[in-house]
Amino acid sequence: MPKPIRKAVFPVAGLGTRFLPATKAIPKEMLPVVDRPLIQYAVDEAREAGIEQMIFVTGRGKTALVEHFDVAYELEATMAERAKDMSALDATRFLPGNLITVRQQVPMGLGHAIWCARAIVGDEPFAIFLPDEFMFGTPGCMKQMVDAYDQVGGNIISVLEVPREQVSSYGVITPGARDGALTEVRGLVEKPKIEDAPSNLIISGRYILQPEVMRVLEGQEKGAGGEIQLTDAMAQMIGSQPFHAVTFAGQRFDCGSKTGYIEANLAVALSRPDMASDVRRIARQLLDAAE
Repeated sequence: MPKPIRKAVFPVAGLGTRFLPATKAIPKEMLPVVDRPLIQYAVDEAREAGIEQMIFVTGRGKTALVEHFDVAYELEATMAERAKDMSALDATRFLPGNLITVRQQVPMGLGHAIWCARAIVGDEPFAIFLPDEFMFGTPGCMKQMVDAYDQVGGNIISVLEVPREQVSSYGVITPGARDGALTEVRGLVEKPKIEDAPSNLIISGRYILQPEVMRVLEGQEKGAGGEIQLTDAMAQMIGSQPFHAVTFAGQRFDCGSKTGYIEANLAVALSRPDMASDVRRIARQLLDAAE
């Protein structure tokens, strides 16, 4: 039985420039999808998978992420006095010590952000969540990955099948043997040309990695864009440790793009019985008016 996944790293130091001016004063991870911020969905997904300790790798101007999961004394006291239902706040509560933040002082890439959490991760396997990659499905993406990890151990990444003409925008795996949703990973290629892509299975923002990746990252040279790339470090581990991909049975929305963000809001709204019919009606009215 492999070691359980108890810790998750959330690299949330990015500036969110694609959403300016909305993200000038608030972190992009606090943008709401209907009535919950992106970071809340990612934390909920981690908890569903049995993860206990969340590690936020933050930067300047990101205090709202921590405050979201803190006690809001004035709000809660006022709601209690007025006998308001406070169950909506339940998911924002942490046991003491289960939310930890570290600073990425210089933006040097995803690999560097993960490395910043090395002292807290220690010698345990850990998960990674990119909150602006919104994974929508039941069970959640990380739960599907942990179930696979319990069977095969090692390193696990989530992947999705995309049309081949889209592969040059993503990291792509070189696949080996396949067993249902589980695929052996024999290589990783970052943003290949369409004709050179080894598959149409793209890496989709969720990872389970062994702690040895931290030692690889420590000696990692800068890669694409002058940054320390996580993909390069993972590629070095293939062959020395088991490495698999899980094809997520659900939907992925790129909430780092404006159209992906709107699509995520529509998908969540249409899945909710309390608002689906109204949203369909409004969408039809807007589409008719635009024609």
